[in-house]
Amino acid sequence: MTGQNIPALRDYAQANDVQLVNWAKNDSMAFGELYERYMQKIYNYVYYRTGNHHDAEDLTSRVFFRALSHIGNYTDRGIPFSAWLYRIAHNLVANWHRDRGRQKVVPLDEHITSGMRIETQPEAVTESNEEHARLLSSIRQLPPERQQLLLLKFVERMSNAEIGVVMDRTEGAIKSLYHRTLLSLRGDLGQDELPAREPWRRRFRQ
Repeated sequence: MTGQNIPALRDYAQANDVQLVNWAKNDSMAFGELYERYMQKIYNYVYYRTGNHHDAEDLTSRVFFRALSHIGNYTDRGIPFSAWLYRIAHNLVANWHRDRGRQKVVPLDEHITSGMRIETQPEAVTESNEEHARLLSSIRQLPPERQQLLLLKFVERMSNAEIGVVMDRTEGAIKSLYHRTLLSLRGDLGQDELPAREPWRRRFRQ
């Protein structure tokens, strides 16, 4: 990547990701803007999957180094650039676990339910806390793959198509896995106990 023939008046902060990616193929400042936009999100995702700040920092650096090395081959296929970064992170974390034979040590359930929770009226706090505790208990019983799906959907706010890119599955496969995950949670919680006043509960009915 060189700095030759780069227009002097590029507004990196206002440019969208597609424009930045096109610029970043020969403009390091454009890639720097992408780094600033997504570094913390990628770090958080990696940390959720490793539970180790030192390794999360190292893996995050490797994600962006790999992205920089391959950005010249990146092609926009209608999926956000961020999903491509998460896919790189997903692969590096999978290799990290395989090479060390380690299990995930940070419970994803806390992060997932943090993304689902909303503020409630004072008279509903006790009931909401009880429901939250029961939801946590149910999520802890899910396989890691399903916990990851909920993490990407409720914390990272990704679409099924974006999650499919990260998890290397079709959008249809993600929809099916999500549906089975919700059925499992409904079975544990009881469908009648999903109050309509909470938006994240309504999402469970989708």
